[in-house]
Amino acid sequence: MKLIHLSEIDPSTTGLVGGKAAGLGGMIKAGERVPDGFCLTTEAYTSRDLPEDELIDAYERLGGGRVAVRSSATAEDLPYASFAGQQDTYLNVEGAGPLIDAVRRCWDSLYTERAVAYRAAAGIDDAAMAVVVQRMIDPVVAGVLFTANPITGCRTETVVDAAPGLGTAIVDGTVVPDHYVLGHPPPDVPGGGCLGGRQLEELREAGRRLQELFGSPQDIEWAIDSAGTLWLLQSRPITTLFPAAPDTGDMRLYLEFGHIQGMLRPTTPMGVSLLKTGSAMWFKAVGATVDPRDPLPRLVPIGGRLYFDLTDFIRNRSMRKQLGTSLRVYGPRVQGAVERMLDDPRFAPRGGLPFRLGSAVKITLRLAPGAVFGLARSLARPDAARARAYRAVQEIRRRTVPPSEPATSVERLRWVVEDSHRAVMSPDMMGLVWPLTAGILAGVAPSALLEGVATADELDIVLGGMPHNVTTEMDLALWQVAVNARGHRDLFLDTPPEELAARYRAGELPDIGMAGFLDRYGMRAAAEIDVGMPRWEEDPAPLFATIANYLRVGDPEQAPDRRFAQAARRAEKMIETLSRRARRGRPVRARPATFFMRRSRKLTGLREIAKFAWLPVIQTARRQLLLIGGDLARRGLLERADDIMFLDLSEARSAVHDRADHRDLVAARRAEYERELRRHTVPGALLSDGTDVETLVPPGPAEAGVLVGMAGAAGRATGRARVIRNPAGAHIEPGEILVAPTTDPGWTPLFLTTAGLVTETGSPMAHGPTVAREYGIPAVICVRNATHEIRTGQLITIDGAAGTVRVEEDG
Repeated sequence: MKLIHLSEIDPSTTGLVGGKAAGLGGMIKAGERVPDGFCLTTEAYTSRDLPEDELIDAYERLGGGRVAVRSSATAEDLPYASFAGQQDTYLNVEGAGPLIDAVRRCWDSLYTERAVAYRAAAGIDDAAMAVVVQRMIDPVVAGVLFTANPITGCRTETVVDAAPGLGTAIVDGTVVPDHYVLGHPPPDVPGGGCLGGRQLEELREAGRRLQELFGSPQDIEWAIDSAGTLWLLQSRPITTLFPAAPDTGDMRLYLEFGHIQGMLRPTTPMGVSLLKTGSAMWFKAVGATVDPRDPLPRLVPIGGRLYFDLTDFIRNRSMRKQLGTSLRVYGPRVQGAVERMLDDPRFAPRGGLPFRLGSAVKITLRLAPGAVFGLARSLARPDAARARAYRAVQEIRRRTVPPSEPATSVERLRWVVEDSHRAVMSPDMMGLVWPLTAGILAGVAPSALLEGVATADELDIVLGGMPHNVTTEMDLALWQVAVNARGHRDLFLDTPPEELAARYRAGELPDIGMAGFLDRYGMRAAAEIDVGMPRWEEDPAPLFATIANYLRVGDPEQAPDRRFAQAARRAEKMIETLSRRARRGRPVRARPATFFMRRSRKLTGLREIAKFAWLPVIQTARRQLLLIGGDLARRGLLERADDIMFLDLSEARSAVHDRADHRDLVAARRAEYERELRRHTVPGALLSDGTDVETLVPPGPAEAGVLVGMAGAAGRATGRARVIRNPAGAHIEPGEILVAPTTDPGWTPLFLTTAGLVTETGSPMAHGPTVAREYGIPAVICVRNATHEIRTGQLITIDGAAGTVRVEEDG
């Protein structure tokens, strides 16, 4: 079938008529007013045979005259890709010859440079083109309607832009339209400008109907003719909205959990499920009551990201006063956004506590004696405390023993659920918690004791070159592997990382110490707290890419081990300087300040060790889950072994015990996960109506060419920017400044050759800035849209103390 009337189309025919025509057909069947027309199907396009006689006949039966000729690609107007403006539309086409020419140009527009690039960015391999031909409407006013606010994400607002004449001027951005934001339901619909109150209400109702028809917020093109008749020209999903939070029937405020952990990519369903199940073991161990159906109900997955439900805390009369200070770690914009919510009547104070008082008392009584003793002992004898922490890591690993082989899937799953986290989630993590906590306290105490004596830059220097950090030790160990590879420099520089990984697994590479490195650190990866993420032991390609970066370091003084040693020497010298200065200006504080600075050099590096101790548990659980997944795939219940990562533990149990077939569910979740991987920005604070709270905060004054963020690590650096959104296979030249959405330990090997760090999110206490301080490189964090505002190759200057990034004039 090469021609079909719009009234005969329904959404099931998308492959034949494309997204735009399918939407128009759906509207017509629902009784909406749509200009009459027909569709030249994808069969004509794929055959490259334009049925000119049939096309002209259909045009004449439409009444001839002026028509709109519009592309309708099969990859167009999808829930995750609108293709707005990527293919061509021709208006006021009149006559057989111009019609045929317009159709051919629509066909050609499928493979313009912009359309091909858009499909590649959206992860769409191929598409076919149908063409819609409709009667032209002569509008008095036209425009676009969004049934959710596309700027803030709010699902309870309708946004209308309108301008006289054709709506193309709005879509093209060549006019400043009248702009209306309408509530649901609006107490008074505003009028004025192009539209009156009755027309706005009619548009709002049309939007409500189409959102209900298509099941998601819609982007609608419309026109009103001289008779006052509303015509609907197109309806497609709004593709840019962040997924909505679960509907609880109440307004909620959520904070993104990964924001301060350096992880903005989505977490797999199994990753969320195991995180909650494992963490519940700790709460049970300290006497808390846990709901087995949802062990951590305040940790809510939205768009695959983990959000903390802050609602009950912001509504608490006493706790809400402390929120501003506690949220500094989220950066100034998120902090300001949450503080703005304190004046929102929807979050007015209420009675009651946000937790069970009995549970809080139990936990306090259970932990307090050990905490006091453990902290005091750690500060008194730091070397012994550090040794205890290392022994705890080994003890957790020793006790993490999977089922003996051969084991059934039932036995493996029981171990993952009931036993995998038992050692690591003991109340004090086998004694590891108190040395770690003592180190954190020792690291932050000097800033209060030396207020007015030491600057933030100087205190950052004290934290530089910090020993005993498992992440920096890992990075330096990888540097040593790169040193071993120097004798084969051309091989490791000229071979793609994926090929090097394959050759390593086949035993075809020279021995440069990679096996020993993976034996110790193979459980690590980017976003490593997600059990769904492949470990370096499975795919060492990112490590080979980093080794190639290290091999490009030509200046011996830029060698990471030397830079780290220099940072350590500067730290020791700064401690002496600040001690002398404090004794002169603040003699009472000088002794404790010096004590804590000295203790920080012995203990603060342990801040990474708790996560490090957890990783072998996640690695072992992942191995067991993949074995279960392989068994389910052989039984035809999954397509492949790693599909199990797109189930939660209860769904895996139903597959193992009841032979439930989850292949369709997994396919849908995997597709959604891969779409979310392409999302570049994630709201740090989110309301349950979809509002990105940061968008409500007025932007501050900005100096031309300067991006403002938050201080992450002191120092200044000027260099070429290298924008990287995924550390896997990333290339960075020595001396370049890394610009990234965020960073976690999986990114830190890149730090060894970079001159500085800029991230869009983070916290001064997160992994990225902490490691940056230890390497002595400046870092600016929480720079909104940094990976879009800054381009690779631009010359930038970052000031890690002021929290600014200046884009330099590059003459």
